Amino acid sequence: PPPHLDPAQARPSTSQMHSVFARSPVVAVGTTPRHAAGRRRAAAPARIAVSRTNALGASTEDLRASSMTAAASRLRLATAAPAAKRVSHRHAARMCGIIGIYRQEGAASAELYEGLLMLQHRGQDSAGMVTFDGKRFMEKKDNGLVANIFDKKSIDSLAGSVGIGHVRYPTAGGLSATEAQPFFVNSPLGIYLIHNGNLTNADELTNSLGGRMMKTSSDSEVLLNVFAEDVNKELQANPDADVDKIVFDAVTHTMKKVKGAYSCITMVNQVGLFAFRDPNGIRPLVLGQRKAVSDEDKDEWCVASEDSAFGPLGFSRVRDVNPGEAILITEEGKMVSRQCVNAELSPCIFEYIYLARPDSTLNSISVYEFQLELGRRLARRIKKREWEIDVVVPVPDGSRPSAIEIAGELDLPYREGLVKNRYVGRTFIMPDQRTRELSVRRKLNAMRSVFNGKKVLLVDDSIVRGTTMSQIVQMCRNAGALEVYLASAAPPVKHPNVYGVDMPSRHEFVAHERSEEEVCEYLGADGLIYQSVEDMLQAGRSMNSQIERFDASCFDGDYVSGDIDEAYLEALSSGGRGKGRKGS
Repeated sequence: PPPHLDPAQARPSTSQMHSVFARSPVVAVGTTPRHAAGRRRAAAPARIAVSRTNALGASTEDLRASSMTAAASRLRLATAAPAAKRVSHRHAARMCGIIGIYRQEGAASAELYEGLLMLQHRGQDSAGMVTFDGKRFMEKKDNGLVANIFDKKSIDSLAGSVGIGHVRYPTAGGLSATEAQPFFVNSPLGIYLIHNGNLTNADELTNSLGGRMMKTSSDSEVLLNVFAEDVNKELQANPDADVDKIVFDAVTHTMKKVKGAYSCITMVNQVGLFAFRDPNGIRPLVLGQRKAVSDEDKDEWCVASEDSAFGPLGFSRVRDVNPGEAILITEEGKMVSRQCVNAELSPCIFEYIYLARPDSTLNSISVYEFQLELGRRLARRIKKREWEIDVVVPVPDGSRPSAIEIAGELDLPYREGLVKNRYVGRTFIMPDQRTRELSVRRKLNAMRSVFNGKKVLLVDDSIVRGTTMSQIVQMCRNAGALEVYLASAAPPVKHPNVYGVDMPSRHEFVAHERSEEEVCEYLGADGLIYQSVEDMLQAGRSMNSQIERFDASCFDGDYVSGDIDEAYLEALSSGGRGKGRKGS
């Protein structure tokens, strides 16, 4: 088990740390240098005042002035909305990549940039970064790819040896750059947050926030404000308490009220880099460590969605952040952790099938080895079909490990018959159906030398909407394939994902209300086989026996958070993130 927070550890009390806010604007939340012996004393958090509104948040005067109107508005919403239709109309964070870095000295921004490049597969819509130099937070975020947003000038301007970064993938309708993370609140303390996942009770949480106002429709900003409110309550109730204890106690309260999936990294002014993970551990979060170049007795830290980000930066994997756990990297570089709530690890199994890089290890399971095992299990089922197959071809890139194992088990040649244009984004995460269809034709090209005159088994990691696969089947036939059989390393997707993957409506899934034979006919194939749900789950359990339950809700409809019912899913499909989504 992780080490718990030791309250006896000497850190400044909350009564020692607030004077800076009376003099500093939001854009320059200040503190003494982090290695200084002490911190400045100040007034209580309730007296923090910011005289102007700016890009990072509304002033406290604005918050007070709008609190009664906001409360009345929320009351109307709460009484008007029927309970059976509870669903958040806020934008989910959806699939994202997050990273936080603590260095003993030197700028963190260049390494955050490299880490975000390693996590770019988790989000191609927007990226953001914020650093802290001991006196000020410095932020840059925008829509686009990491390499297009951050140039040398912007990286150099992001001073400070501590920082966090975020990438997000496209969402339906396309969100503005103001929705890009990180998000900030100036009170209490000054907190930045990045979030991967989706809250399933975001509207209820919003209604509980009193006078706090938000700039965006993101559930991540709701989460930030819930945490900030809990920190504020702890500050007021325990003004002389150790600041470490304050944030751990606050996030414990947050975890008890927030539902859904959330892996988060925050920067809390005068406290440190603070990360936490939901009690089910649905989305991944991994801790890395290395020795400081200038002093091998000192540690440097990295927290990220995937440990594949560690290698280029020289960090070694320590462990996963446990579900229901919070980890603090203090300003002096000490790692402290607490198991905040009772928890049971139930990670999203779709991470291993589609979302994560094959060189990542999540929850002590190698993504690559998991995909190989899926191939072995699927091969045994394919043998029973007695198809006549000449060659096995993967649909690049995620299906390669499974296809290699299938070819080996069936004693068939493995060939790379589909050439991918690597400068076109992943079609599954394109924001609308027409864009996905156009992108497929730019994305792949079938080699006639592989397909001509052959009976081909195409292997894909999953078949979600069917848009890509139906066009690939036709490409293969145009390249001369005599017969095209399909094998999906994942079971059929039949249920919405509510935990941060953009699959909100069951009506858009090709397997919705279709049998395997009907899906095969729709895709234009000569045969189709899916992985079984049980084989998929057994593959995961065989690699980590401590995981008794995976979240496989998009395959089996079993939602691990326990708060999802048919009314929620129907509202999600018709009026929430799935509005306007149609089937194939």
